[in-house]
Amino acid sequence: MKLNWKRPEHEIVHGRKLADLDAESVWGWSTPAGKIRADRRAQMISSGAGLEPGSLVLEIGCGTGLFTEKFARTGSRLIAVDISGDLLQKAIERGLPRPQVRFIEGRFEDSDMDGPFAAVIGSSVLHHLDIELACRRIWELLQPGGWMCFTEPNMLNPQIFLERRFRRFFPQVSPDETAFVRWVIRRLLIRIGFDRVTITPFDWLHPATPSRLIGLMTKTGRILESIPILQEFAGSLFIRARKPD
Repeated sequence: MKLNWKRPEHEIVHGRKLADLDAESVWGWSTPAGKIRADRRAQMISSGAGLEPGSLVLEIGCGTGLFTEKFARTGSRLIAVDISGDLLQKAIERGLPRPQVRFIEGRFEDSDMDGPFAAVIGSSVLHHLDIELACRRIWELLQPGGWMCFTEPNMLNPQIFLERRFRRFFPQVSPDETAFVRWVIRRLLIRIGFDRVTITPFDWLHPATPSRLIGLMTKTGRILESIPILQEFAGSLFIRARKPD
């Protein structure tokens, strides 16, 4: 397993840059369409992972805490980790209830936190990590029967592909981040030992969509998500897998 030893340093520097630029605007979460996209992702992850009051859940790559706040509404007890202290400070400033939510600064792949967790979750984070090492660590931290649920960029989407190919023109893209092809990540998860692996392409609503067109694009996107072949080019992947009992 080949590791990129410069990745952690690059991600810390990139996190500092994003914090200075207003990360949520750079990521596209602050527009009207972006807010709808964020709510949908949080709902997919919360439902897919079975978040419920009292369950102990690990969120990887919490960033500014945008999704942490949404996950906390399920009543789950959350440990949220991020490598960027600059982004994590913005998450802390949200004032989420303690001890329900606890933030940890550090690199997830070699973290020494204890499990087991009922679920390990995150939005747009695995593509920043050493993926095989991260998935094996998720396996170790999950309780038997626990779920991992993530939404991640789809490499087959034309915009995502161009962002990774010409990343210097896109400030939201870090030096080492990638995106996933769903059958490749599926093979990895099965090899590690996960079962009930489902990876579903979704999301045709662009964050720059004008408010007057959001309804039309949402309906059109749901149709495209159901059409074989075309669905493969959606913007994101919903990754869900279980650690067997």
